[in-house]
Amino acid sequence: MGDFLRILLSILLPPLGVFLRVGIGLQFWVNILLTIFGYIPGVVHAVWVIARHRRP
Repeated sequence: MGDFLRILLSILLPPLGVFLRVGIGLQFWVNILLTIFGYIPGVVHAVWVIARHRRP
């Protein structure tokens, strides 16, 4: 699955994009909290996690 699809899913449901990139961990739970506090912070964090955590 490419980063483009993950980012698209992150725009629709931010925790899903983070889960697909890093699994259930600290970044996932941070994203859940940010999404609860506001949709836009959740999306920004999800895109940041996807862009930052590159897999070879």
